[in-house]
Amino acid sequence: MKPKPIDDITAAFPVDVYHLMPPEKEIPEKYWRIVDDSWPGKLFTALFFNGLVNLKLIPREGVDAQAAFRHIRAIMGSFQPKHEYKEAACRYLFDHWFVSATWEERK
Repeated sequence: MKPKPIDDITAAFPVDVYHLMPPEKEIPEKYWRIVDDSWPGKLFTALFFNGLVNLKLIPREGVDAQAAFRHIRAIMGSFQPKHEYKEAACRYLFDHWFVSATWEERK
């Protein structure tokens, strides 16, 4: 799965995002864990609940980091999918499109 272009309206009001998400049964079990100490799990939690400053994402070869992050943010901002599915999908996509990341949580 490659990042899909996200227009400004979808970025601001992400309503229909299922087409941006991997199918539930294709997301490996490790991304569904409630407690996830992996960097994608920590990043999702920090970004979703607190906000971040100084985020630096290291993309995998051939991945447009800005497009990938915008794609993930659209999923995160939607009320459509169940939270558990949204969280697992975002963790999976962070790990699929990025090697690692550093960030600071907003205080």
